[in-house]
Amino acid sequence: MDFRTDKTIHETVGSKQSILMGKIKVSILLLIFISCKEHRKGKLDDGILSNSEIAFVTDRDGNSEIYIMDANGGNLRNITKNDSLDFSPSWSYDGERLYFYSKREGNAEIYSIKSDGNNLKRLTNNHSPDVLPDVSPDGNTVVFMSERDSLSRNVYVMNNDGTNVRPLTQNKFYEESPNWSATGQEIIFTRQLRDSSDTSHAANGEIHIMGSDGTNVQRLTNKVGYDSGARFSPDGKRIAFYGSNEGTWDLFIMNSDGTNLYNLTNDTIECYSPDWSSDGRWLVYTAGSKGNYNIWKINIETKERIQLTNTKGRNESPVWKK
Repeated sequence: MDFRTDKTIHETVGSKQSILMGKIKVSILLLIFISCKEHRKGKLDDGILSNSEIAFVTDRDGNSEIYIMDANGGNLRNITKNDSLDFSPSWSYDGERLYFYSKREGNAEIYSIKSDGNNLKRLTNNHSPDVLPDVSPDGNTVVFMSERDSLSRNVYVMNNDGTNVRPLTQNKFYEESPNWSATGQEIIFTRQLRDSSDTSHAANGEIHIMGSDGTNVQRLTNKVGYDSGARFSPDGKRIAFYGSNEGTWDLFIMNSDGTNLYNLTNDTIECYSPDWSSDGRWLVYTAGSKGNYNIWKINIETKERIQLTNTKGRNESPVWKK
């Protein structure tokens, strides 16, 4: 926008009417400019700065607690406030509750709590560990991981009040990190495919997808190393996950059918546990090394990175409010 227009009008037109018209034109141009500027700012803030929150796990109080902060790292508050260990938060789609697992009863069990820290509810009660909950888009069902069938860690679902627990997978493969599609019709998860000659701890974890009833299991990734933490984009067209890359962890993005895979971070430090912003333009994730990890966000188009926490110890498992 060239603001020399105002100067030109004043210098070349002598009549009061022309001057008045020139000022009107400039005023209109200024209004258009301000409107466009505010519109661009609004688009930038959409899902990132306006009423957006991130839940995450931090040990800054001496043990793992679930905190909430706004999308720029401010307004921190401790939600769980318990002496035991709390992990893996997952927002309900209405933003009213957080689901997580905790060892506060001596065994890993799944709980839910209001986002203001009140109304804690225990949902599972089994001698085997129940972990990594994720809530369906309609809010009625929770997918989680359990070892209760004594075969391995498999995928289970239950009603959001803890009733009607049932397995979706039953096999000897170690599985983890379940996540619902936006439609609630599919679930992605990691399945460990260990070769009999592989004695490493991580082995080969690959991202799989299945129907929400456990049928039609398909493998999506086929890359060297362990891949996990897969999350559907809000529009369901892409999947972000973390995977091993030459001795470290990076964030990857692919289409929901496993095509067009690429390394987003390609960093020298560990990057893991991604989650999408509501507009699909950013990922929040964990990054660090040697026991010191913080929460970052990255723009998937520009690759701009912004650090959100800055403490010693571990800040991890961030999840964006839906």
